[in-house]
Amino acid sequence: MKLKRTSRVVSQPSDALAGVAKVDRRTKDLTKRIEPGDIAVINHTDIDRVAADALVAAKPGAVLNAAKSISGRYPNLGPGILIEAGIPLIDDLGPDVMGIKEGKIIEVKDDAVYLDGDLVAEGVTQTEELIAARLEEAREGLSVQLESFAANTMDYLRKERDLLLDGVGVPAIKTSIEGRQVLIVVRGYHYKEDLQTLRPYIKEYRPILIGVDGGADAILEAGWQPDLIVGDMDSVSDKALKCGAEIVVHAYRDGRAPGTERIEALGVEHIVFPATGTSEDIAMLLADDLGAELIVAVGTHVTLVEFLDKGRAGMASTFLTRLRVGGKLVDAKGVSRLYRQRISNGQLILLAGAGLIAVITALASTSMGQTLFGITGARFDDLWSWLGNLAWWNQQ
Repeated sequence: MKLKRTSRVVSQPSDALAGVAKVDRRTKDLTKRIEPGDIAVINHTDIDRVAADALVAAKPGAVLNAAKSISGRYPNLGPGILIEAGIPLIDDLGPDVMGIKEGKIIEVKDDAVYLDGDLVAEGVTQTEELIAARLEEAREGLSVQLESFAANTMDYLRKERDLLLDGVGVPAIKTSIEGRQVLIVVRGYHYKEDLQTLRPYIKEYRPILIGVDGGADAILEAGWQPDLIVGDMDSVSDKALKCGAEIVVHAYRDGRAPGTERIEALGVEHIVFPATGTSEDIAMLLADDLGAELIVAVGTHVTLVEFLDKGRAGMASTFLTRLRVGGKLVDAKGVSRLYRQRISNGQLILLAGAGLIAVITALASTSMGQTLFGITGARFDDLWSWLGNLAWWNQQ
């Protein structure tokens, strides 16, 4: 496979690609440092959709994966998104590629990676045909993942029965949620598009805005102020943490909360919520237990493939949390479809024009209206004559 050069390249053979290496085992951390044309070096088994979208937005020249981008565990969508965006993906390069020092110029030629002319690792260049074949194999083995998902769900139910059924352990917070609608924002699938379509809803109903980790930054970027930030605080900015929102730190069941160190260093008040599962789960449980009238979710996980896309057993908690929240929970896409205006802007303009014509016609049929139109016409004649005289004097 011949790869084109990027904007940040050194002199290399015409059938090779070269660029600055950016290396990280955590893809979401790496995407914050990538500049267009850099070569992303990751170790990400089963690249998920969120990671792929973040990589596409960063515009790397290529993605080098030490692991298998599709392991066959389930039909993950990430590799296809990268290929569709025109970003070369070299797969299964092995652990040696992670030893490349960040900032070095590396060369990608065919299926191999070179540093200073020396071979570092060889992998498999991904193509649309290869990805399609591997996804088909993964679908055939999906029943195994269903069984595992069910087992993890039962295990979570045993551990968090009191929290799920009775709300035991939900902390008291200052933000008043009782009887209000709540919008929970997670930096997940299509969160930007969903927030955009929800603007009329947010403007009219003014729901409580809860950002789950980086979701708080998404709320700020959209021009609003989060009321509550929930999460383990590993992907939210200092700006968001200092914006004045109430902070709820997600802790492990044994009370350990690594995120508190960062919060305390910033001098921000916070509450700790120990619970198993994901941060988006405890945000929903918190809103539900404190009396939210309606919970609208942006960027959260809905389908089984999305649950599996997270790549951890804890996603079983999301399934049970949605069962607990029940009829209160509405996905953002559903709200936008229900709330969409039935009358277009063009129709509104035509309606206003028709109303204006009706008013003018009604006035013209009365003596008072005829008098008004006569006086208005005379004024326009005087104005037109004055403008004509002014133009004549300017020409002299």
